[in-house]
Amino acid sequence: MLTAAPSEPEKIELLIQSVARLTHAKFVRNGTEYGAPAAADHLRTKLRKAGSRVKTADDFIRYCGSTSSMTGQPYQIRWDDGRVETSEAFLRRRLAEIEAGKKSPD
Repeated sequence: MLTAAPSEPEKIELLIQSVARLTHAKFVRNGTEYGAPAAADHLRTKLRKAGSRVKTADDFIRYCGSTSSMTGQPYQIRWDDGRVETSEAFLRRRLAEIEAGKKSPD
C-alpha cells in the first residue's frame, strides 16, 4: 500500500521532532547548550514568528533552523562523542531522509 508523501507542514513538524529526540546531543545556540525539548520549543517559537515567510521545509531550515536571528551565529549540534555539526547540515540530512521515506534513527 502506498502512503502519501508528507506535506510541507508535516515535514517541518518531523524536522522539529527530530531535534526534540536528540538524546545524544546538545543544541548550541549563541554559545549556550540546550537540551532537546528546549531546542524544539525554540524552533517552534521561531516558526510561529516567521509566519507566512515559511512555506516549505527548506524555508523552515533557512529562516528558523540554521542561524540566530539576533547574532547571525549558526546553530550547532554537539554530539556526545564530541562531533559538532551545524544544525543546517543535520536538518538538511534529516529532510532528505524524510523525503526518501526513511524513519528517524532513534
